[in-house]
Amino acid sequence: MLQVTHTDNAPAAIGPYSQAIAVNGFLFASGQVALDPKSGETVGTTIEEQAERCCQSVKGILEANGLTFDDVVKTTCFLADMGDFAAFNAVYGKYFTSKPARSCVAVKAIPKNLLCEIEITAALR
Repeated sequence: MLQVTHTDNAPAAIGPYSQAIAVNGFLFASGQVALDPKSGETVGTTIEEQAERCCQSVKGILEANGLTFDDVVKTTCFLADMGDFAAFNAVYGKYFTSKPARSCVAVKAIPKNLLCEIEITAALR
């Protein structure tokens, strides 16, 4: 049975999707971007500020499911500019200390012209 996540500690979906779905022992979270969960407005103008907001939203989704960053087994990260890779990693590394498997790619554009997006898969407890 699918369990849909909704938390006020991450931005509401801006399309026809859920923040996250739990099924068969895993949590699959939609990509989190640098939007304020309350206002829906962009947070920050630098990659560091936006990566921080993304990680805080991931944290909100994890906590809503009784999980922590240590439960994350895979991430997919999207950058608008691969030149931001090192700065993004500096922020990402503060949160994902268990070093889950990861893909990180540059994309042509991220919704709302943001600089980064983080998607996670976590093991449920």
